[in-house]
Amino acid sequence: MKITKIVITGGPCAGKTTAMSWIQNAFTQKGYMVLFVDETATELISGGAPWKFTRNNQEYQLQVTKLMLAKEQAFEDIAKTFEADKILIVCDRGTLDNRAYMNEQEFRYVLDQLHTNEIELRDHYDAVFHLVTAAKGAEEFYTLANNAARYETVEEAIRVDDGLIESWTGHPHLRVIDNRYDFNEKMLALITEISAFLGEPRPLSNRRKYLIEYPDVRELERRPNCQSVEILQAYLKSEIPGEMIRIRQRGRNGNYVYFKTRKRLIEGGKRIELEERLSQNEYLELLMQADPDYRPIRKQRYCLSENGLYYNIDIYPQWKDQAMMEIELYSGDEKIRIPEGIRVIREVTGENEYTNPYLARVKL
Repeated sequence: MKITKIVITGGPCAGKTTAMSWIQNAFTQKGYMVLFVDETATELISGGAPWKFTRNNQEYQLQVTKLMLAKEQAFEDIAKTFEADKILIVCDRGTLDNRAYMNEQEFRYVLDQLHTNEIELRDHYDAVFHLVTAAKGAEEFYTLANNAARYETVEEAIRVDDGLIESWTGHPHLRVIDNRYDFNEKMLALITEISAFLGEPRPLSNRRKYLIEYPDVRELERRPNCQSVEILQAYLKSEIPGEMIRIRQRGRNGNYVYFKTRKRLIEGGKRIELEERLSQNEYLELLMQADPDYRPIRKQRYCLSENGLYYNIDIYPQWKDQAMMEIELYSGDEKIRIPEGIRVIREVTGENEYTNPYLARVKL
């Protein structure tokens, strides 16, 4: 049995309700049992307990977050009792959505009361898919009529949407799907992104890599839509030709999550990536079995949400005047948009000497 838990989030009038129907149809046909965790805030608002009337926002957000976590845990526990090979739990918003409605002091209060940290609260979901509000780029379709809990003006909807993207920036699998498409194409883009995450083959050309000049780190850290994470990864031996197995520690300030990823090339220039979460003990045990032909890779990653794309900017300790930037695109022919302040030296997509496995084999 494999249970995958994802978040569908987005600003007001982004298409989440319709997206749930598309997900149900698409992934039931792919052999998944699909479970849905309804949006907790809407349940409370519809039940007469809206957050905007509270006199103590941090206590309200604490209760919302506790209820979300309890519901998710119940769905996970029930899912484990099913006789099914593949289970997809779809959360209509995740716990980090609440951060967009809190200031920093209130958010820290919630973390303290839950005895957790931002990394654990954000990264306990396997992937996050953000649908951009219609108020950005499709204003003529923005409406309050189809959701009794919705009250935001166009300007407020844009601020909420920006805040949500900022809250989730730093997650290892965040995808932002904007309004460059018509609505049906937007839904198809969502299904494509989820399918790719679940291990469906995807074209190699969808991932572009650039060698860049060493960025202004302080400027990056000042951006609200940029989060830094520390990454330590090692490689394991595989008995399957063409397969690379990587284990990774990811987090910051002493708070980490752990993953094992298998990457395999198949026919037609495509790849499959399968990822599973590890406990700390599992990670440490596998780390002892690391392939001696590869040294561990350590890097500082800056995750940047901008231009409707998600950029990973990696800074390696052995590089003093350059860094690496990777972009996930919806299609191979999509126009490349470089973030402001980033200076590209050249594109290195497909060049083996700029892959992590190659760097791990090079003696410094």
